[in-house]
Amino acid sequence: MRLFKIFFGIIFVIFAYFQLNDPDSGVWIGIYSFAALACFMSIRDLWPSWVFYMLGAAYLIGAVFQWPSEFEGIFFGETQMRSLNIELARESLGLAISAIVMFVIGKWGQPNS
Repeated sequence: MRLFKIFFGIIFVIFAYFQLNDPDSGVWIGIYSFAALACFMSIRDLWPSWVFYMLGAAYLIGAVFQWPSEFEGIFFGETQMRSLNIELARESLGLAISAIVMFVIGKWGQPNS
């Protein structure tokens, strides 16, 4: 589980870095940086498991609300955005990944608390 936490902590730092060119970069850098912080804090068991459940719920709610009205794919191979729906789908996917990781850490990555 320690490698899982380190891996996703690094992944979330990379996700935050990729947001530097985004128009709303401050929001997304904060979101992914906080997910990375949570992963790294969980390595030392500094937060109780309910914190990760709350973070997971918040990320999941964000993913649902961020989901585009019309799904057009995520198209990772393209550098330019064809539509806002693609950007919204990517953002929703990132929030969903964050939610899943927080739930996993809350369930299996923390001592009973």
